[in-house]
Order: sequence, then C-alpha cells, then structure tokens
Amino acid sequence: MDELKKRLVARALEEGFVDVGICRPWAVPEVAERLAAFVAAGRHGQMRWMAERMAWRGNPAALWPEARSVIMLAESYTPAEDPMAVVGRPGRGAISVYARNRDYHDIVKKRLKRLARWLIAEAGGEVKVFVDTAPVPEKPLGQAAGIGWQGKHTNLVSRRWGNWAFLGAVFTTLELPVDPPEQDHCGSCRACLAACPTDAFPAPYQLDARRCISYLTIEHDGPVGEPLREKLGNRIYGCDDCLAACPWNKFAVTASDMRYAARDALRAPRLRELAALDDVGFRAMFSGSPIKRIRRGRFVRNVLYAIGNSGDPELRSAAQALVGDDDPVVADAARWAVKRLSG
Repeated sequence: MDELKKRLVARALEEGFVDVGICRPWAVPEVAERLAAFVAAGRHGQMRWMAERMAWRGNPAALWPEARSVIMLAESYTPAEDPMAVVGRPGRGAISVYARNRDYHDIVKKRLKRLARWLIAEAGGEVKVFVDTAPVPEKPLGQAAGIGWQGKHTNLVSRRWGNWAFLGAVFTTLELPVDPPEQDHCGSCRACLAACPTDAFPAPYQLDARRCISYLTIEHDGPVGEPLREKLGNRIYGCDDCLAACPWNKFAVTASDMRYAARDALRAPRLRELAALDDVGFRAMFSGSPIKRIRRGRFVRNVLYAIGNSGDPELRSAAQALVGDDDPVVADAARWAVKRLSG
C-alpha cells in the first residue's frame, strides 16, 4: 500500500492538485460537538441543511460506513492580481475571487473522478467523490490528513500553498496509509480577524455566519438587516477580506487552471449595468458561474446595496428604476439605495 500511495500522490499532483493527504473517516470526532454548538447558537443562520444533516456532517464515517480512507485534496485558485483591488472602487462591484469565472464544483469534481477511476483501475475497491455539495466536513478532514490547519478565520491554511484553495475528498474502501495531522501555525496573528468588515468572528476559530458577508450575499434570503447593509460596501457576491489578510499567502501557489482566472466582465463590473439585468440577462451573463445559483433577485439586491453605499448620486437613477420591481426584496433594496443617495 505504501507504493500505491506514492503513485496516488504523484497522480494527484499530475491532475493539478497542489496537495494531497490521507486520513480515516473517523479521524475528526471533535467535529460533532463543535457543529452542535454552532447550530445551537443559531450561527448557521438560514442554512437549515447544516442542522438537518448534522448526523453526517458531524461524523464522516456515518456518511458511508464502508469507507476506510479519505483522500483529501487541495486545488489552488490563487488570484493573479490583488484580490482587494476592486473593494471600495467607485461604481464597481466586488465579486469574490473564486466566482469570477467558471464554477469550481464542475472543474474539481472532474479531476476527482479521474483520480478515483485511476485508483480503482490500479487497486480495485469502491470510491465516492465529494466537493462541497455533500455533508462532508472538508476542513477538519483536511487538517486530519495533514494538508493544512483550520486558521482563526475557520478556513484551511497551509504553509505550502496559503489559503486560496478548493477542497475535494475521495472516500474509498481501501485502507491506505494515513498522514500525520497538521498542527496549528497561526500563533498570535489576528490579521484575518481584524480584516473582517462585519466582526463576524466572535472569537478566534469561531464564525457567526449571520454576520459574514459571504453568507449575507450568497446564502441569506430576503432583506439584509439595515445595520449590516452599509458594511457590505461594494461586495456583491462573497468576500475575500479574511483570506487576503493571511500572511501565509506569501507561499501561495499560482492557480494552474486558467478557468479560475477572472473574466474581464467579472473583474470589476459596473454597478449600473448589473442593476439593469433582467432574468434573461442575468442567466446569460452568469452562465457556467456559481453566481447563477443565487438567481437574479438576490444578486440585484446585493448590487443595490452597493449602489446605496457608493455615495455617487449619479447612480441614484439606477436604483430609482427598481423601486417598483416585482421582487419585493429588490424593491426594498432600491428604496434604501435611493434614500441613501438622496442624503
């Protein structure tokens, strides 16, 4: 099995992954307690599936009892340009780095499937692949497999590739040699915590999703509470502030897949043009993008909050045009933006 593991690691790197490690499905017993406390405190917000699937998310071994090993993989999406360059830029919207081009789910899953097919051909057994769409605690498993540790911002961090990476998992019935878990290397650093515009971290290593801009702009349905709207700034889909602040990014590995490079249209899109999108225009602009899944109403809501925060009275007409929108959430956001820009 040691020789098989060496060839597996080599194959994974050939596929474009920047790191690979192996652990047992039952290697993260602490997750169940942490998850239960997170949900009990209501910090999951409207993400009901986290509560409904706690039995699996808190115990990866229960997800597929026949599995004996979990192969954890990291794929870099490190941006080529300063990820914060568009934040606060007048008249422009800031989209999270990972969503400025193709949907990573499709790209990573295809790599995982190719690697899984190779493993079956080489050693038999059964496999299941997961990338962010099943109740798998990828970050704790990633730490257990030695590819990184959960930093104070709760994301996985590595001394080899920073924190700009997608995670994927291959569960297998093969009993492969495991790697030692990674240790915490955050030390006294609080850069990620200080960078958060909404104070979404009640304490190091703890996140309150209800205050997280990524949650508010992507997962939260309905109007965002007014005290938080102005803190969104011009962020219209996701937020990279805590990731960009991590000092370990000095070791970040350049993304090998050009499909993660930002499309020109999404690098710094004009708020006026985005506000004018109807359903057809929205679907066309974000075809193949993860942004498409939040639909036009939620996205334009975010755009209107950014317009309201712009301080640019010339954008008031773009908001005024939507005060009678058929979507009541969009109309509410438009009225708020008009009021803000009217002084």
